[in-house]
Amino acid sequence: MTEKIKMVTLGCEKNLVDSEIMSGLVSQRGYELVERKEDATVIIVNTCGFIDAAKEESVNTILEMAELKETGALKALIVSGCLTQRYKEQLMQEMPEIDGIVGTGDFDKINDIVDEALRGKKPVAVGNPVFNYEQALPRKLSTPRYTAYVKIAEGCDNACTFCSIPIMRGAFRSRSIESILGEVEQLAKQGVKEVSLIAQDSTNYGTDLYDSFMLPTLLNRVSEVEGIEWVRLHYAYPGFFTDELIETIASNPKICKYIDMPLQHSEDSILKRMRRPGRGRDVRELVAKIRAKVPDAVLRTSIIVGFPGETEEDFEALVRFVRELKFDRLGVFTYSQEEDTPAARLPNQVPEDVKEYRASRLMEVQREVSKEANGRFVGQTMDVLIERYDGRNDVFIGRSQYDAPEIDGEVFVTGCTPEIGQLQKVRITHSLDYDLSGVGVSA
Repeated sequence: MTEKIKMVTLGCEKNLVDSEIMSGLVSQRGYELVERKEDATVIIVNTCGFIDAAKEESVNTILEMAELKETGALKALIVSGCLTQRYKEQLMQEMPEIDGIVGTGDFDKINDIVDEALRGKKPVAVGNPVFNYEQALPRKLSTPRYTAYVKIAEGCDNACTFCSIPIMRGAFRSRSIESILGEVEQLAKQGVKEVSLIAQDSTNYGTDLYDSFMLPTLLNRVSEVEGIEWVRLHYAYPGFFTDELIETIASNPKICKYIDMPLQHSEDSILKRMRRPGRGRDVRELVAKIRAKVPDAVLRTSIIVGFPGETEEDFEALVRFVRELKFDRLGVFTYSQEEDTPAARLPNQVPEDVKEYRASRLMEVQREVSKEANGRFVGQTMDVLIERYDGRNDVFIGRSQYDAPEIDGEVFVTGCTPEIGQLQKVRITHSLDYDLSGVGVSA
């Protein structure tokens, strides 16, 4: 009997890419991929171990899947990803439900792990976290056919005091331009129109491999691939955001005018303790420069509240900063005290209830900012990538270049009958807090 495998992915898009590669590998071996967990004889849970909430979700998911050994067809439960890279001993000792473990640098061995687990062994393949993305590996997309993520680098060298990513993913290493282009070309042949380039630190791309900031060159080369309409950039570290990069985004029509730049905080004292490059003044100058050169740019950032030592004065200054800079998109995280990170040992840890209050208040401020920012699109005509049809309300739903998949807002479209995956021109008639609505127009 052919084994039936269900892939469960937790965490970020970088994890999703790894899951898609594992799906390609098990499919190539002849295993059948299934959607329903109840049908699976093997389940692979690709975990996240970034913050406490993610770790808790990973553990709960593992336990939930393990129940299918009693109620479903499950024979083997495999766990992969960041949690296994960091806690392999604890997982194997404390969770007997697990039948095999594979780390972030060894997931190309997934077929061997599955085979051994099905034979009753308890295989563990967790070594160096470095994975070679240069090698040509099969990949089975789990995203809609028209959009895909492409890793351009892995790991991180920035050593932020709150972050455990270097522990789980290793040092920063870029993929070659040739390797990335080969993957993008293959994706375009499959019908992908939008590629989102991802890395822990995308603006640092190329410095290790080419001794130069090569992101502008990479963006231009990817945009030249036939069939690719949108090139989206994620996680642009502000310390390495060069003038050349700004000019590239401004001048290339296929590069989405969407800049995802995690800042984490505004106050110099907090940034210093976080070990983030630059200071609040540098961020203000960079944002002003981007908006001057790319006036239609949408800026997204992420903020951490409740970092050790964050005072009420620091937080109020952060609120003023968010109101002042008016980021179009903003995500707020409460600080998570991660073991083996320098910030975990800092004094003046902020109580959880204070963190939650600050996060809630900042998001309320951002809701007002987003609503105002969205209003500028009313009256404009923009391309919208159509993603689905809501028959109940007779409306098509899609995204503009200013909205990343599954993260940002949507555009509700009437007055036309586009195909799913098609770019449709839409005249925006209304704006909401985070979404837009409009009427389809002929090209």
